[in-house]
Amino acid sequence: MSPAALTSSISRVAVTLLSTTTLLSVTTAQQSTYPATPLVSKHYAYPTGIPYQVDTDTQLIRGGQSGYNQCNSTTEGQTSLCQTSFLNHLDDFCLWAPMKPNSTIADTEGEEVAWCTKPGRGTRLIPPGALQGVQYMKTPAYVQVVGFIDQTFINIQAGDYGGELDPHGADLRGNPLGGLVYSTGFDTDNSYTQVMEWHNFMGGNQFCFKACDPANPDASKFCQHVYDRIGCAYNAPNDAQNGTFEACVGENQDFPGIYTENGVVMTYSQPPESLGVISTLPYQPKVPASSSCTSYTSSLLYSALASSSATPTGSSASGSGNGPARVTGSAASGSGASAGASATGATSGAEALRVGLVSGALGLLFAVVFLS
Repeated sequence: MSPAALTSSISRVAVTLLSTTTLLSVTTAQQSTYPATPLVSKHYAYPTGIPYQVDTDTQLIRGGQSGYNQCNSTTEGQTSLCQTSFLNHLDDFCLWAPMKPNSTIADTEGEEVAWCTKPGRGTRLIPPGALQGVQYMKTPAYVQVVGFIDQTFINIQAGDYGGELDPHGADLRGNPLGGLVYSTGFDTDNSYTQVMEWHNFMGGNQFCFKACDPANPDASKFCQHVYDRIGCAYNAPNDAQNGTFEACVGENQDFPGIYTENGVVMTYSQPPESLGVISTLPYQPKVPASSSCTSYTSSLLYSALASSSATPTGSSASGSGNGPARVTGSAASGSGASAGASATGATSGAEALRVGLVSGALGLLFAVVFLS
């Protein structure tokens, strides 16, 4: 073999080895980032089929799950690390929020715990006075709650405009890692359905939490997780009112990011974080029509909170990290009952505000670094 041919052969071998090494590096990187089974594909019957922890992929980049999913009377209280959540009705729902006081959503997205309006499921409880207005909406494709809250009561830093929690995340392990959601909103017998597609925006003293019916073929479209920078007004269009607590029946919204312009259906693409704050959008979301709205007195809706040990969390413990007594089949099932407080019929003239993570002072949509 001539010197030139030998040199060429060696070069080809070197390129092959380099390509193989690169491929192995990429494969190794992928293995260290993604779980064998994404969170959105993990199914567990409530309450008997839930493991102690859903996310056991401790070798991956973000480490292990910070809380637990098997929750019961031994875990209930303001230091609970329960990460099993519910969205059933106006008087019976949970929100994802931090373990420790004065936290931001962006810094704790993978560690949020369930804060609920009813005792009995082993979670933390939303303190009395925190909820300042809530609208529950049931549609053919999803159930949702949107509303107003003093977020410091559930450990979110004052002034934090927050972001989105969902069962995906950049590494498919969810935010929070291993977070489960169940609802009685899809069956007439109040049985629990695991919700595979959901999103919960928290921040700016506002929230929206939508759980999409897993039987609906468009569940992932109604509960999109790629519009994490444009908040509730675009992901869950609503007519929630500060000071009003009401349950309604509604029509389905347009899929988040989908709108019609001059008769043409358009899709909005959220710009990357590197381009800065989103100051304008090409469309205004259409608020779905609603009917059969009934208003309630908040003190009657959430009477169980007043008699519980729930307190404002500015001085609460941050959570001991201790899990529940490990039992099978005895986790509290909750009542699954719909809002039962007597209706007030009036909204007390509360100012109507469409909940969205929007800065009134700056007139800008807040953009936060948040895994979608």
